[in-house]
Amino acid sequence: MRFAGKKIGFALTGSLCTLRETLKYIEDFIREGAEVYPLVSPAVKNINSRFGQGQEWLKKVKEITGKEPITLIEEAEPLGPGKLLDVLVVAPCTGNTLAKLANGITDTAVLMGIKAHLRNQRPVVLAISTNDGLGINARNIGYLLSVKNIYFVPFGQDNPTEKVNSLVARMDLLLDTTYLALQGKQIQPLLISYV
Repeated sequence: MRFAGKKIGFALTGSLCTLRETLKYIEDFIREGAEVYPLVSPAVKNINSRFGQGQEWLKKVKEITGKEPITLIEEAEPLGPGKLLDVLVVAPCTGNTLAKLANGITDTAVLMGIKAHLRNQRPVVLAISTNDGLGINARNIGYLLSVKNIYFVPFGQDNPTEKVNSLVARMDLLLDTTYLALQGKQIQPLLISYV
């Protein structure tokens, strides 16, 4: 059990089409001994789409973790001073969240959680899912790759023919990436091919 005794923050952001798959990885962390503290962005909480209803996502996350998801900035801020988490995972991490993080914007519970956690010099793991990773968000990814204590789940172009700028993390590498991040190591290779 690689994560026995570890406290893992798990933040979900608005890549709504990937949420159902992502929930399985929260269960995997718990099976491997972690205590998981969920955070959700306003998009996950408030948007009702063909992929699911906001309140349904909150209910599922609470069922899996046994904890009420953190949804407000003021709920996330104590994560830093309390040094509550060993690692904070953001999966899926949208281009919107990437851009705000790279530019120091703290306007959601997820971004406040990241900011509060980083003040303790502890790892943040990003599993990107963005349609503009090779477009305008490429510079934000490049910047965050150089920021201390930020680690990326290996990613690549998921559909280079029809969505040339889209980048998606290999979610099956999420736990391995997190395990190494806790040791201060970036999993390699970082860039992968889906083809």
